[in-house]
Amino acid sequence: MTWNNMALKAEEDAEFLPIIPLNENDADDAALVVPDTLPLLPLRNTVLFPGVVIPITVGRDKSIKAVNEAYKADKLVGVLAQKDVNIEDPQPTDLCSIGTVAKIIKLIKMPDGGTTVIIQGKKKFSVEAIVATEPYFTARVTLHTEDIVKDDSEFDAQVSSIKDLATQIIQLSPN
Repeated sequence: MTWNNMALKAEEDAEFLPIIPLNENDADDAALVVPDTLPLLPLRNTVLFPGVVIPITVGRDKSIKAVNEAYKADKLVGVLAQKDVNIEDPQPTDLCSIGTVAKIIKLIKMPDGGTTVIIQGKKKFSVEAIVATEPYFTARVTLHTEDIVKDDSEFDAQVSSIKDLATQIIQLSPN
């Protein structure tokens, strides 16, 4: 198994293959146009980060309406974590103010009537204001800018060292 720019590259004799290659959609992210307002998808027990792809079972009526509308339109939703996972019907004050713009990759209607979405985090945002609470939360958002780090040989050497140490730890691990 070889390492390349913080991404794991699988070889033919590898025991596993990455499901979704890292950095596959970087060009798409640069051209991604995010509207000023987004439907919100509050999540319990989950925080979505840019670049991460996760399946989410959507159960609340407001959330189902939000993902259905977003899927018909530009496929973009604002994903926010709930502050308290025990609240079944969160209010705007129950949501974190920083979230991740997510693209709905696939929307799956389950036979039992449930909905599952596969989403990919794209960009971080801050909620400026909640502009609607019905039929689902909608917020005016501001995107966070990402600082581009230029090539740094010292940083690259440190990353390489960490990768080597991680590989050694994995090889020495009994499981």
